Amino acid sequence: MLADLAPGPALPLLRKAAQQLAKMSSDRRAAKLVKECHRLLSVRAEANSPAIAQGIIAEIGTLTDAELDALFDSLASEFSPDPQAVLAAAQAYAADPSAHALATLSAVAEPPRQELFRRLNRALGGTAALVRLRRHLLLRLKKNSGWQSVEADLLHLLSSWFNPGFLEMRRVDWNSPAHLLEQIIQHEAVHAIDGWDDLRRRLQPDRRCFAFFHPQLANVPLIFVEVALGAAMPEAIAALIDKNSAITSTKQFRVAAFYSISNCEPGLRSVSLGNFLIKRVAEALQQELPQLKTFCTLSPIPGFMSWLTRGKAALVYEGLKPAVLKRLNAAHDVLQAATHGELARLASAETLKGLDANGNEALLALASAYLIHESPRIHGDPVARFHLDNGARLERINALANVSAKGLKQSAGLMVNYLYDLDRVEQSHEDFVNGTVAHARAVSSLI
Repeated sequence: MLADLAPGPALPLLRKAAQQLAKMSSDRRAAKLVKECHRLLSVRAEANSPAIAQGIIAEIGTLTDAELDALFDSLASEFSPDPQAVLAAAQAYAADPSAHALATLSAVAEPPRQELFRRLNRALGGTAALVRLRRHLLLRLKKNSGWQSVEADLLHLLSSWFNPGFLEMRRVDWNSPAHLLEQIIQHEAVHAIDGWDDLRRRLQPDRRCFAFFHPQLANVPLIFVEVALGAAMPEAIAALIDKNSAITSTKQFRVAAFYSISNCEPGLRSVSLGNFLIKRVAEALQQELPQLKTFCTLSPIPGFMSWLTRGKAALVYEGLKPAVLKRLNAAHDVLQAATHGELARLASAETLKGLDANGNEALLALASAYLIHESPRIHGDPVARFHLDNGARLERINALANVSAKGLKQSAGLMVNYLYDLDRVEQSHEDFVNGTVAHARAVSSLI
């Protein structure tokens, strides 16, 4: 008789009930964790705070996505400053701008979650846990703008805790621990490392790899940079990453070229590390190899093709001379004709190699305009902004320098040499902050 029952309609109800029970269990778990966070901040818990913090950290590491969402919701709503207290303190400071009133205002304006994060950071494994927590937060932030205050606090604290003054720079070589070498292979983000033979070549005497480490994450590289040592400023990437290339003699070392920089920890996004690493590496290399006279990069232009395919509207910049705009429009027309109206074809090595002299000149002219005029804008090329803000000078643009699929798609095969003149990086940085790109005459003459 049981076989005569119709199970179909009952199954969705059972699934729904199971989902509701799971959600209730998840909500209870998240609520319990938030309660522990409040307890950690309580005065009575100060003596036991390490044990409480350890428990919270252990629990955070096992949370589901839904539970993490609930935690972020609570961090944003329950651990923010009291608006009325902030208002009262602000009015008191406005009436009496004394040191005491300012200290009171600062104290009530600081979100309690900052102190929560500080107490969690004191526990064993706390720093790594908070970096992972921010990694999860960043993945969901676009869809949850209400968490922006939590992100601001985590970024503020992590920027202090990962201040380069606290970091240790180490050279990575073939004798480094295997787990470290594996992480270099895994996290290389610019030019993929094709296994152990490729890595071995990148660690030969004419190559260097340096990484930043934090005392609380001693065996985990935070960011690393790869450097090629040679006789001249490189024009293309192929020779630098060819695992079968000949090793350059030390006697020929005149140039140190930074050709790849990779962040290993998404949870530290926007925490300034790379600019300090490049400068520290340049200083270390200068001490090790006094014959080095030039420090430069060989860098991609990841935003170029996207900008170029926006059309002539992208060429209009405030203050651009009419004659220059006319030449850029003409260059755009040349490339349109060369690609039969499909600029996306420039992402093909065959198309690029088929360009005549006018086509090549047009491509370089537009790339020069993009780097000089678009880079100071907030949405300018990210790699250009990184190096220019770091005090480098736009030195040279190289055609057919990277014919990999990625290099063609993003940069039409172009790569850039940014020059790090260690005596002028501060001035170049200041110029860029004020909207001016430091560049060689050879680059501006392309327009």
